[in-house]
This record gives sequence, structure tokens and C-alpha cells, in this order.
Amino acid sequence: MIALAAAHALVVSVLTKSDTAPANAVSVADALVAAEADGLASHGLSRVPAYADQAKAGKVNGHAVPELRRTAAGALFVDAKDGFAYPAIAQGLAEAAGMARANGVAGMAVGNSHHFGAAGYHVEAPASAGLLVLAFGNSPSAIAPWGGSKALFGTNPIAFGCPRAGKPPLVIDLSLSKVARGKIMVAAQKGEAIPEGWALDSEGAPTTDAKKALAGTMLPMGDAKGAALVLMVELLAAALSASNFGYEASSFFDAKGPPPRVGQFFLLIDPAKFAGPAFGPRVEALLGAIAAQPGTRLPGERRLKLRAAAAKDGVKIPADLLADLERRAA
Repeated sequence: MIALAAAHALVVSVLTKSDTAPANAVSVADALVAAEADGLASHGLSRVPAYADQAKAGKVNGHAVPELRRTAAGALFVDAKDGFAYPAIAQGLAEAAGMARANGVAGMAVGNSHHFGAAGYHVEAPASAGLLVLAFGNSPSAIAPWGGSKALFGTNPIAFGCPRAGKPPLVIDLSLSKVARGKIMVAAQKGEAIPEGWALDSEGAPTTDAKKALAGTMLPMGDAKGAALVLMVELLAAALSASNFGYEASSFFDAKGPPPRVGQFFLLIDPAKFAGPAFGPRVEALLGAIAAQPGTRLPGERRLKLRAAAAKDGVKIPADLLADLERRAA
């Protein structure tokens, strides 16, 4: 087990020694350690070696300073400058939150960006501050259009954050593939098989081999309906931010090629400008009706329990990954 503070310091050390500015390294470490604490290992410390290699190679600019441009009263464009997504998104959301409170709604597009990790991480802070938030991100090609055999779209995660009075916000985070591609990456690293129905190999045949799955395509959740949602997110995240579509983006997993230059889009809504004081009670009425049914639980409950346990006991990561990070930090 490694304490969260020690894990954070380790990530910062690895990244700063891999040509990343300290402030950017801290922002990345905040997100990755939070994902690890929430039980999302596929978006946690397992990402650090690839991030570090890409920073060293210049595939991601570790010293990038995001540029924020207000293009209308409720519209913000953030140019990540080929840097890590986390500092660009954090700075942009701080600005967009004030715009949403002033206008009722604000949209934020992030262009020339990189992997944005666990999508739910980004919506939690604005939702904790009383805003409704929707997040969309595209990623390198992994899913074929329905009926096709060549990957065009990424797994394109979406997230939703809803404020709750006196309680942590409701956070919904899901990939539009049947499973996040990062989970297959982790299985490949461990030499483990994956369940059937997650992916196809390069020949379009079902596979349980994680490495063959990474070389093939992911299956969308909901089949044809899921493929349509993937297309929707691709347009929201990449077209609105003038960024690369999935089939144009380089891999998040290696240091080869140019920067991926993917995009993200966020919609922030101030519920006070719509339902006023009735919003909170309406939310609790619905969530209470869900919780009243035996066998149900609200999205995020497991995540919050894991987070509390990690804050107390730390997190367990594979020995070979820990050794790699310590070597890079030395």
C-alpha cells in the first residue's frame, strides 16, 4: 500500500523529471491520484509511464500554458497548446463557472488537448459549487461505426455532475464503449484475459485476448444506439473545439507520432436560474425514490466508499508499476 500523499509526490517527481513544469505536474497528479483512490486504476497511476514518455518525446508539451478566450458572454474556448488536459480544463472551468452564474448557461470547448482521464473528476468540483455540469471528450480511434470494421471513433466518455444540498454531488461517469479502453490496457499489462463481448480483434472476431483487443476495435454500449451516441460526442468534443477526430488522433498509450490534439466540451448550468429554490428538493425527491427501492444504489456510492478507504489506508498498485515509477523518480 502507498499513501495518497506519497503517491502524489511520486507522480509529481516522475513528471517533473520528464520535462514537465511543476504546476502542470501537480495538476496531473491531482487527477491521477484521485482516480486511483476512487478505484479507477485504468485512469490512475497506470497512466504515468505513458504520460512521462510522451512529455520527454514532446508528444505532450509539459510546459504548455493554456490560453483562454471568451468568444461570447456564455462561450469560452480553451487552447490546451498540446499540453496536458488537466490544467487546461481546471483553469477553463474556473472561468466558465462564473460565466454560468452570470448567464444561466455557459459552454466551454477545449482544443489541442490530450487524454482527460476520468471524466467524472472534472465535473465534481463545479457540481460541488452548485452547478449542473455535462462533460464530453473524444479520444483516439477504437470504435468502428455501426456495421463497419475500421475504428473511427474513440471510446468518448461522458460525465454528469449534479449538486446536492449538504451532500457530495451526484456524479455519473461512463465510457460509451462497453468498457473503458483503459481497463483493457491494464489487463494487457497484467497478462490477463478480458471478458467476451468487450472487443473484437483486428479481423473483426470476438476476442478475450487483451493485446489483440487493443489492436482491434471496442464494441459500443447499446450496439447501434451506442454507436450513434459515440458520433454525437465526437462532434461535440472534436468539431466544436476544432480538434482531431478519433481517426486523426495519435495514441494516448505511447510516445510515437505527433500530439493527439483531441478535444473536450463542457456545458455548465446554474439551476437557480431555471427552477430556483425548487431544484434541490426536486433532485432529492427523485434520488430518494430510487434509494427507497431495495437493491438499488445511487451512482458513485461505491466510488465514495473507496475514496474514504484510500484516504485512510492508501492504495495498492502493482509492484512492477511502483518499481517503474520509483526508478523514473530517482
